Amino acid sequence: MVNPEFIQEQPLSLAGAKKVLTEIEKRDNELNYRSNRAKEFFEQFPILSLEKKDELYKKITSLNLTRLKEEHLMKILDFLPKTTEELKIVLQAYPLSMPKKDQEAIVEVVKEVHPNK
Repeated sequence: MVNPEFIQEQPLSLAGAKKVLTEIEKRDNELNYRSNRAKEFFEQFPILSLEKKDELYKKITSLNLTRLKEEHLMKILDFLPKTTEELKIVLQAYPLSMPKKDQEAIVEVVKEVHPNK
């Protein structure tokens, strides 16, 4: 029996996952059932372009928020919260407490990069 080993574990945003799925589809010419379901999901869900995602990622990391980890950033990039209440909902699955001014700073950066959200 095959025992796969994880070499590296890294959180992905939806834009990154969509890019990986597109590369797999080009390589294999055909997707399996789960990959097709993921592709259908990506087509229904509004996803930032990779350029905008990278811009937003850089701006949020430039805030130098020590409590914010990579997986938190990916969730923010996926859901693009436009209020502090939405930000709390997005991050409620994580044991994370942030000062109000940090939450407001994140929301302002999201609004700046993606104003039509």
